[in-house]
Amino acid sequence: MLRGVEYGSPPGFRPLLLDLYRPARDPEHPAPVVVFLHGGGWRIGRRDQFGPAFAGWQAGPFDRLVRAGFAVASLDYRLSGEAVFPAQLHDGKAALRWLRAHADELGLDAGRVVLWGESAGGHLAALLALTDGRPEWEGDVGEPGPGVTVAGVVDWYGPADLRTMQRQSRPDAVSSPDAADSREALLIGAPVPQAPERAAAASPVSHVSAAAPPFLLAHGTADRFVPSGQSEQLATALRAHGCRVRLHLIDGADHLWAGLPDPEPVFAEALEFAIQVCGPLGLPAPA
Repeated sequence: MLRGVEYGSPPGFRPLLLDLYRPARDPEHPAPVVVFLHGGGWRIGRRDQFGPAFAGWQAGPFDRLVRAGFAVASLDYRLSGEAVFPAQLHDGKAALRWLRAHADELGLDAGRVVLWGESAGGHLAALLALTDGRPEWEGDVGEPGPGVTVAGVVDWYGPADLRTMQRQSRPDAVSSPDAADSREALLIGAPVPQAPERAAAASPVSHVSAAAPPFLLAHGTADRFVPSGQSEQLATALRAHGCRVRLHLIDGADHLWAGLPDPEPVFAEALEFAIQVCGPLGLPAPA
């Protein structure tokens, strides 16, 4: 494992770090990569956090992915208290370029990458994939050059459209997305109703095209932080463009899989999806 590798250093900000977990090196078969983006409402969170539902796992989620044949790059990115959007997207782009630039020396297959995120990290994973190949979203953090090839996206309960979160919210929602002090307002630097263009730019649904990779969207129907309608809306947009998408609504589950008796099946589903779109270690990518 390589811990605390710097992938970028935006002027005036802290260095951006990633942890890289790798399976045993096989020069003939570089490892496909899972890039993991943590949650935390864009305000908090660290690269070593996979979510509280998995905190007691032995082996942990990252180790399980490695045992399945994947390398895992888990990223820190600038939080909303440090910089507003699109800084977070630019940081993710920088990490993907870093992985591509160092793939050969690290035994990674930059042509087989799955983006996996939960909550705010799911939002960023979706944005990274849906803005792939669009130079205006690359930013200038880190090393220049090409990025990776995104084979698929695992998006667990991530926001998809900041403009519709308020009206989709449950009666027992824990916050008001349109409020001046909401997580969403802190992300874009203004209340969502007062900055519709910024809110649209920060919303994955605004960037959907026929070029999108396959998506797995999983969301609890009792989510009080990010309404499950967000994943339904993104799935509808992807299907309208002819994209491959699997939507799994989990009855009664709240945010962070709270209320889910056993998170094993939802993790296994995501791992199966990653293998399906990417191929396991030692096998070629599916045609």
